Amino acid sequence: MADFNQILTPGDVDAGVVNVVVEIPEGSNNKIEWNRKKAVFQLDRVEPAIFAKPTNYGFIPQTLDEDGDELDVLILTDEPLSTGIYLEAKVVGVMKFEDDGEVDDKIIVVPADDRSTGDAIQTLADIPKQKIDQITHHFTHYKDLKKPGSTTVKGWGDIDEAKSIIHAAIDRWNNQ
Repeated sequence: MADFNQILTPGDVDAGVVNVVVEIPEGSNNKIEWNRKKAVFQLDRVEPAIFAKPTNYGFIPQTLDEDGDELDVLILTDEPLSTGIYLEAKVVGVMKFEDDGEVDDKIIVVPADDRSTGDAIQTLADIPKQKIDQITHHFTHYKDLKKPGSTTVKGWGDIDEAKSIIHAAIDRWNNQ
């Protein structure tokens, strides 16, 4: 397996298109994480089925979030994507998130070329309210059995705010 942080760039952030690596398929309750030191995917834990991911989950290569991991992304697609694939994705916004008091924002993306929907999702406003509510509920409660109240969705930000967060994460990566 190749080291995604060695072979992929973050993408063309200013144009709103980023490279994204999938860690967890939508619907999975397996917490799969990219192990940067070993350059492999690792099963971190198995969550109860009620906490299955409401979207595909992954990261942007060559970025570091404030929590010390690559910057997280939530990838909206019609069907689950497999662990280990990468795609060019269009940035549509950000979910402002805290985990145990640490900033752990999630960039919201869709495939850059989505012929199934005719590229219908351009901004957060194009995502059905029900889907936003499901994502908010999941991230507010997915640690409730182990550590209730430790996660908080602080709100949602637009494309420009998402790009600013990505640029800051690229700067952290470059200055580590």
